Amino acid sequence: MSSVPRILAEFGSHDGLVGALQKLRAEGYSRLEVYTPFPSDEIDELLPGRATPMGWLMLAGGLLGGGGAYFMEWYAAHDYAYNVGGRPLHSWPSFIPITFELTVLTASLVGFFGLCCLCRLPRLDHAVFNSARFMRASQDRFFVAVRTDDPRLTIVGLDKLLHEAGALSIEEVTG
Repeated sequence: MSSVPRILAEFGSHDGLVGALQKLRAEGYSRLEVYTPFPSDEIDELLPGRATPMGWLMLAGGLLGGGGAYFMEWYAAHDYAYNVGGRPLHSWPSFIPITFELTVLTASLVGFFGLCCLCRLPRLDHAVFNSARFMRASQDRFFVAVRTDDPRLTIVGLDKLLHEAGALSIEEVTG
């Protein structure tokens, strides 16, 4: 997968970044990435993402894990019949604890690995990592990156818009 170049703008405050995002969205820019040292509901509202399939993935994983556990116990009870205390071979109440445990285990494992895959983690190389200023994204700076494959992009107009919004620096990053 080739990395798309980005125009990276640095802001000194959360409010400056939110103002810039409002202007970018009003101008029709859609391929935006935001990097902040803390989460923000205002930013989440300005950058609506697509619905995540995590709930359905975890449900499928839990159902497969629970169904597989129940089948394993049923099969073992019928294939290796052993009379314990006169109970029937298909004693479903005794199957519940293992079925529940494996349902939770498989749903959580599918959730963990599914989230890593959907977030493309671990991400060891990204275009914004080539900016020397980006080191402060986890400390006290706020960044917005506009992908150069955005259909609305004009470099001159974007540069002017970001400067008017209060960007401390603007640079093109590739990688």
